Amino acid sequence: MKLTKKSASFILLSALLTVALTGCQSTDAKSPTTGQNSAEQNTSNGQRKGEGTSDSKKPDSEGTEGQGSEVVKEGSVKKESNVVLKELAFVYNEHTIAISDTANEEQMEQMLGKPDNFKSHTYTEGDGTNMDNLIGFTEKVYTYPGMEIKTISVPEGKQDSIFDIKITDPKYTTVRNIKAGDSLDTLKKAYPEGKLVGDGAPDEEDDFRYEPSNYVDVMSFHIKDAKVESIHIFSLLD
Repeated sequence: MKLTKKSASFILLSALLTVALTGCQSTDAKSPTTGQNSAEQNTSNGQRKGEGTSDSKKPDSEGTEGQGSEVVKEGSVKKESNVVLKELAFVYNEHTIAISDTANEEQMEQMLGKPDNFKSHTYTEGDGTNMDNLIGFTEKVYTYPGMEIKTISVPEGKQDSIFDIKITDPKYTTVRNIKAGDSLDTLKKAYPEGKLVGDGAPDEEDDFRYEPSNYVDVMSFHIKDAKVESIHIFSLLD
C-alpha cells in the first residue's frame, strides 16, 4: 500500500515537471517572434520618420528656385577689407541699391523704371579707350533724370555688377538719409567719419569723402555753397 502511494506521488511529480518544462519551451519559442515584431515596428517607425524628414526638406528646395534672378541684397556680402556694402548705397522706392550689387537690365527697370538712355560697350583692344585691363569686359550705362548708374560684367559671363553711381536729384537718398541740397553741417553729422578733401571754406567748392575701410570703395559728396551738390558712389576697377 505504501509502495502504491509512493508510486502515485512520483507519477504526479513527473507530470508536473513535464508541464513546467513544456511551458518554458513554449515561452522561449515565442520570444524571437516577439523580438522580431519589435524590430519590425522600429523599422517601420524609422521609415515613417525618414519619410517625414524627406517631406520637410521639400519646401526648402522649392523655395530656392528662382533666386538667381534676385538682386544681391545690400550688406549680404562683405569685401575682403570688411567694407559693408549697405553703407555705399542709395534708397529709392523702398529699394536699397549698393555698390557691387548684381542687377541685369530687367532688374534695373523693375527697381528704377525704364532709363532715359542706355548704352552698352564691350572693351576691346584698340577701341581707343586705353582700358587694356578691361578688355573683354562689358560696361553698361543707365541714365535717369538726376542719376547715372554703371555696371560691369566680366568675360566669364558673370552677372552685371554696379560699380559707379552719380546722383544729383534729391529724391535719391543715401542709407543715412543724405541727399542733394542738404547742408554741409547736416552731412558732417550723418557721416562723422568723412572729411573735406581740400579743407575748403564754406563758400568754396570741395569734396567730402567717406571711405568706410579703404580708398577703393568711396562715397564722395561734392560741396558747393556749403551744400551737397551731387553724390558719387564708386568702386575703383582693377
